[in-house]
Amino acid sequence: MSGRPEILFPFFAKVTELAGVGPKVAKSLEKMDITRPRDLIFTLPNSIIDREPRDTIVGAEFPSVLTVEVLVGAHKPNTQKGKPYRVTVQDAKTSFQLVFFHARGDWVRDQLPSGQRRIVSGKVEMFDAIANMVHPDYIIRPNSGTEIPQCEPVYPLTTGVTQKVMQKAARSAVDRSKPLPEWLLGSVMSDREWPSWDQAVRTVHEPKSINDLSPMSPARARLAYDELLSHQLTLAIARHSMRRAKGIVTKGTERLQAKVLQAFGFQPTGAQLRAISEILGDMGAPYRMNRLLQGDVGSGKTLVALVAMVAAVEAGGQAVMMAPTEILARQHFESLRHMADAAGVVVEILTGRDKGSERKAKLQALAAGDIHILLGTHAVFQADVEFKDLRVAVIDEQHRFGVRQRMDIGGKGAAVDILTMTATPIPRSLALAQYGDMDVSVLDEKPAGRKPIETVLVPNSRLEQVVSRLKEATKAGKQAYWVCPLVEESETIDWVAAEDRFRTLKLALGEENVGLVHGQMKPAQKDAAMADFVAGKTKVLVATTVIEVGVNVQNASIMVIEQAEKFGLAQLHQLRGRVGRGAEKSSCLLLYAPPLGATAQRRLETMRETEDGFKISETDLKIRGAGDLLGLQQSGLPKFRIANIETQGELLKMAFDDARMVMHTDPKLDSERGKALRILLYLMERDKAIRLLSIG
Repeated sequence: MSGRPEILFPFFAKVTELAGVGPKVAKSLEKMDITRPRDLIFTLPNSIIDREPRDTIVGAEFPSVLTVEVLVGAHKPNTQKGKPYRVTVQDAKTSFQLVFFHARGDWVRDQLPSGQRRIVSGKVEMFDAIANMVHPDYIIRPNSGTEIPQCEPVYPLTTGVTQKVMQKAARSAVDRSKPLPEWLLGSVMSDREWPSWDQAVRTVHEPKSINDLSPMSPARARLAYDELLSHQLTLAIARHSMRRAKGIVTKGTERLQAKVLQAFGFQPTGAQLRAISEILGDMGAPYRMNRLLQGDVGSGKTLVALVAMVAAVEAGGQAVMMAPTEILARQHFESLRHMADAAGVVVEILTGRDKGSERKAKLQALAAGDIHILLGTHAVFQADVEFKDLRVAVIDEQHRFGVRQRMDIGGKGAAVDILTMTATPIPRSLALAQYGDMDVSVLDEKPAGRKPIETVLVPNSRLEQVVSRLKEATKAGKQAYWVCPLVEESETIDWVAAEDRFRTLKLALGEENVGLVHGQMKPAQKDAAMADFVAGKTKVLVATTVIEVGVNVQNASIMVIEQAEKFGLAQLHQLRGRVGRGAEKSSCLLLYAPPLGATAQRRLETMRETEDGFKISETDLKIRGAGDLLGLQQSGLPKFRIANIETQGELLKMAFDDARMVMHTDPKLDSERGKALRILLYLMERDKAIRLLSIG
């Protein structure tokens, strides 16, 4: 590729240039994502074979790899087809057999002449009370000058690649790794006692003990840090170039904002006020905003977003807010309308259901600037949706909208500011890895008056008891959600479970008291069921996880989650957040089927112990790992070969700070260190970042 520095050419050569790698092996290595020497360098051994010599096999645990000096005794050739060739040998204390299948007799006699001494190394196992070493890995003469490696690396393999082939190829790749200019700060290296890059590469491929395999060993930690630094630097460069993207200065008058806050009726939390000031600061700057508003369930993100949208209206512009589902879009519409009305701000909703003349009228009003704030689903992306002067786009629930869609909405106006909201508290390390290109505001306080939710674990054998308690509660005017299990990742089957539970609860609680919502229903049916529940006509709403995101019914104070052990922590936390929104004391019942596995037990106990979404997400990360936590398909997480963001969050934070400092002091990477960092970016195939540098 043009631009790649010459010093890196050996790393990007064909893999067939490495020792022992022909076209056939190359094809097998491709399955492991190894197509060049650099890929092999970043494929680290995952264990070791200890070949330290010993006097005798006596006292060893079998089976295990042993290295001993022996006196070669009698040969017993394979006279019958399929029988092995055996050689009896004697170490310092006992005799055992070396066993060869399909071996040529002359080769064995040549390797192991009777009466001579040899050092043999291989796996020893017991067969019929006799110790056997089948096909020794090494047979060498004592004092011949040939050494058996005392500690041998063991690599991950794939079909068609043996350990010997992998070791040889890796050695050959490592021999290509020449010293590169140092891109790390001297102070960091001395504080952590990290080696140079090429020394680190040698050390990880030639481990001397099991300690060298630890992710925290100096050589491995250094290589993990290089990977994290290149990733964070790429995000920082993207962020920096986004920053330089010209934006419109949007400064509100605060007159309408004051009316909205007055209509809100509560004093905003310190966290809300801080987030509002960060967002308004971005909107008032001459570059485009790209900010993530991260808050736990019920931390008051919607109010913050409304203030930002009203500020755009004060400045003579418009705003759009997009939700992932129609239920949620309608709910935002209901909850924002009365506050917007108080300030004389016109809010309208546009979904896929708007057709014909109704849709046309809305689009005309939008293009004329008569609609100030538009709420909607994906429908707002359509080509015929035109704004008069769109200033800010608020995207609810980040992970449902891809980067491309964020850019689409950015194209709806001249340099639209983008505010993304997520109700999934993300552990700090993941937030840095996934959203490092965005500024982040965190709402870490609950609004005043939110009561704690009592969470109880109930075995499903007590189901009838739960239903009769529910009957009493509904008679007393309380409302409840009953969430049905994820039977599989399949809407159809989940829906069957919900329909069944709906029928049994209608019998127990009375037909008119129970509603149903699931993903297979028509939007109008779903809305009608939700509206009945919001109005208090139905007392219990049976649902699949459709209600996980954002549904807000003040009077609902009981949440029953059936087969809670099948849900992930983040999902349980989201579902529980649907209650505890009103003045009533709320409870969440986690029904489970005993016996619980260790992981499920830990999940449910975490739910019982804390309501802090950030604590819950940290536990979830430890249990499930990053890919599962964010859903691999859409996680946006980079695939690291060495670094592990679950266990090396502290290195990620360090890389984040380092990358920010570099962009602050040397945004073009022109300094001595900057040039070395360019080499790191090329080595890690972050060429796109370098192209962004040259554009700026």
